[in-house]
Amino acid sequence: MRLRLVCTLHGLPVAFSLTAAKAGERETLLDLLAVEPGLISARPGQMPIGDRNCFGRTFEDQLAELDIRLLRSACKSEPERPGAPLFKPLREAIEWVNETFKGRLNLERHRGHTPGGVIARVMQHILALTAAIWHNDHTGQPLVRSLTAYDH
Repeated sequence: MRLRLVCTLHGLPVAFSLTAAKAGERETLLDLLAVEPGLISARPGQMPIGDRNCFGRTFEDQLAELDIRLLRSACKSEPERPGAPLFKPLREAIEWVNETFKGRLNLERHRGHTPGGVIARVMQHILALTAAIWHNDHTGQPLVRSLTAYDH
């Protein structure tokens, strides 16, 4: 299974999906947007950040229909995309979020022995990190994704 996240730049999860390992990132994102229309309608002007796998004329046309402009690095056959100078630091922020979920919360070693067990463990980790980020942000902590104060 793969965890697919839609997060704020601080790492606060706003949508996620546990998919089969071979499920496509583009299709998963479109499915998340379809089941959570408020992600876009309540936040006009948002620019999601994706990686190089989030490309394709059909995919980007589908996003354009939703009034979404995806920020991603250009493929080798493309000219430089708008916002390219900002992409590297933003991409680093994405990697920090991924490290938090996969490294610090050990999602790779979830100890779930059944699909239901894996889902339950992943949900526990997402909820724990979401609560910690929210609390750390509202109490002015210097590191919002840190769980050290909560013995994790």
